[in-house]
Amino acid sequence: MSTSLEVSPHVRNLLARGVVIPCPAAVEVDDSIDPQRVAPGVVIHAGCRLSGAKTSIGPESELGAEARATVEDCQLGRKVELKGGYFSGATFLDGANMGSAAHVRPGTLLEEEAGGAHAVGFKQTIFLPFVTAGSLINFCDALMSGGTSRKDHSEIGSSYIHFNYTPHQDKATPSLIGDVPRGVMMDQAAIFLGGQGGLVGPVRIGFGSVIPAGTIFREDAPEGGQLLYPTPKPGKTKPYQAGAYRGVRRVVLNNLTYIGNIRALQAWYRNVRQQFVGDDFARACHEGAIGQLDSVLSERIKRLKELAGKMPKSLEIAHAESHGAAAPWQAEQEKLVKEWPEMETALKKGPADGVGAADRDRFLGEVAAAKGSSYVESVRALNPATKKAGTAWLQAIVSDVSMLGGFNL
Repeated sequence: MSTSLEVSPHVRNLLARGVVIPCPAAVEVDDSIDPQRVAPGVVIHAGCRLSGAKTSIGPESELGAEARATVEDCQLGRKVELKGGYFSGATFLDGANMGSAAHVRPGTLLEEEAGGAHAVGFKQTIFLPFVTAGSLINFCDALMSGGTSRKDHSEIGSSYIHFNYTPHQDKATPSLIGDVPRGVMMDQAAIFLGGQGGLVGPVRIGFGSVIPAGTIFREDAPEGGQLLYPTPKPGKTKPYQAGAYRGVRRVVLNNLTYIGNIRALQAWYRNVRQQFVGDDFARACHEGAIGQLDSVLSERIKRLKELAGKMPKSLEIAHAESHGAAAPWQAEQEKLVKEWPEMETALKKGPADGVGAADRDRFLGEVAAAKGSSYVESVRALNPATKKAGTAWLQAIVSDVSMLGGFNL
């Protein structure tokens, strides 16, 4: 085993560019890293590992302040702090941060000043600005928004779980905490998910909701502004058979609504955030964010397709159990089987460009006229009428998707 303290040429290239590496011999930099995509002044502590041609690290960012950090094909904006852990295929916008022992995988997008404390796991996770997760959290396959600033932010308490895998072995379980059409305006009431609790996806939770600590919540409460307690369940056992679904309307509708919100966020990035892209590091983050949303969209369609593919077996079990007497919920399963081919085509194609066009054009005109140098401050400074038009545009996209297949009836 070599004990050489020789500094690799790839580390030397970063040092020559002005990257701060206090212990150069203890840092690994793969030959796929383009030094021009790492800003001068970035601090990389001992034990860190960098790889991936898509990796981009913006000014004033810092890696490994608490523990070793592995960064693969990630995009970091300004002042991003990844204090320790494993980060792969994720995008972190300005001021985003993660504590040590993090495990962050593809499909993750943390917007401005969003982040988590130590031992947090994310995958296919989207946080709009300021959303904060505590410690010892597993929060995959979810989008969360709400709050107006770093001091007034939506919060996930420590030891929280988003349950995203069912006993039927499907993952059609994305949860929407807040939403995109109102959340992007950064003027909605914060959401609080109390520690030592969990959400059983797919659920929809509205702005201003509070779920007390120690609560497992598995219902929809999109109206918001409520202290939420789970509905008591009968204290008795009942037969269970894997693969035998019951009503699927709510699950399908929640998936479609989630996909609609992803489509709305894609439209927001391409029409609004695009106006605020400045230097190459901001451009890399913008491209990375678009890629994360594409990844999330593909994952959600895939998982919904898998659910639809399980319906024939579920119906077969139901028919055998009922001896020909169809239960009301069987019609929902049959509808999913029948409608899925057209739904899949429409989901992949996306809403037409004209959806919400009048509100979109009015909103974009106002944004262009009032645009400042900062994305966050520019959006927060928009007047209520302008924000209302922008929300109406994005909500039209969500509604267009959620109506597919008639499951919203």
